[in-house]
Amino acid sequence: MTAAEGSSRAPVLDRVKGQPGAIGLLRGSLRAPLHAYLFIGPPGTGRRDASIAFAAALLCPSGGCGECTSCQEALALRHPDLAVIERAGASILVDQAREVARMALRTPRAARYQVLVLVDFDLVEKAAPALLKTIEEPPDTTVIVLIAETVPSQFVTIASRCVQVQFKPLDDEAIIEVLMREGVEVATATSVAEAAGGRLDRARLLARDPGFAERLQRWRSVPSRLDGTGARVAELADELLASVAEPLEVVRARQAEELALLQEEAERRGDRTIAGRSVIEDRHNRELRRVRTDEMRAGLAALSSVCRERLAETGVSPQRLRSALAAIAAIDEASTRLTRNVNATMLLQWLLLHLDT
Repeated sequence: MTAAEGSSRAPVLDRVKGQPGAIGLLRGSLRAPLHAYLFIGPPGTGRRDASIAFAAALLCPSGGCGECTSCQEALALRHPDLAVIERAGASILVDQAREVARMALRTPRAARYQVLVLVDFDLVEKAAPALLKTIEEPPDTTVIVLIAETVPSQFVTIASRCVQVQFKPLDDEAIIEVLMREGVEVATATSVAEAAGGRLDRARLLARDPGFAERLQRWRSVPSRLDGTGARVAELADELLASVAEPLEVVRARQAEELALLQEEAERRGDRTIAGRSVIEDRHNRELRRVRTDEMRAGLAALSSVCRERLAETGVSPQRLRSALAAIAAIDEASTRLTRNVNATMLLQWLLLHLDT
């Protein structure tokens, strides 16, 4: 395959599922890439995978074949002209932004371009001024990809200097199609797609989690198990929290496999430890927190669906109607409070007390 043929097809971009608009835009950019791209959309919609695949296509001498050594090194994050910069803590630091600026001036070592991927750009905070000039005027051989969930108002100037690539939540049909291609049975694919909230990463996690259906039923059974006592509220809160923690073991196992592979690669290179291990572990910890929050939201959604079903009952009494509406409002409030880093035990106890009236 020639570079010209590859740039029009770029099979490596086929790795990103359910985002035809975004991938079409990226394919069209390969012949003459611009200096900066902003991949924007919710987590779990393929932004990070797309950034690495796009980088592989730019670095590949055949335009993104997906099979050559260059592509394989890029996909494994080992290519000398690819750097992925992740925040070390709650936000991207000024020192990290300065390092990005320094790296942007480098000459590519093996490919025509070098690609810098900056994750969680929307959490850049005080480092934004240090990034602006770099993003506005990088060398012709540097392509910068920013990944963000949203664009805060203070970063509009930076965003305006980038080609914005939108990543949307996947619809259930797209998720089901991807999972079935990956060998998941249709019944399982359908049930997890409904609970994934448009996120393919979560759908894949749930598809490997045999306890998923049982956990949802556990949340749905809560209203019928409340008995007006504080002891039952405390008991159910502890049970639900234990339920939320169940899928974390699936994630930890996958993370352990990743670290083991990276350690093997480091030892083959003669290194004793994994380069940037602390950054990887920070990413793993953020993923675990996100999965826990996702589980809480899924449970609250299941609980809310029970209350909404009551609203649809034939001949529902005014009192039962008021009770269901109050319960839905309390569940919505609990979901909102999740964004404020609240104590999960206290939040659940508060919610169950409001439901048990």
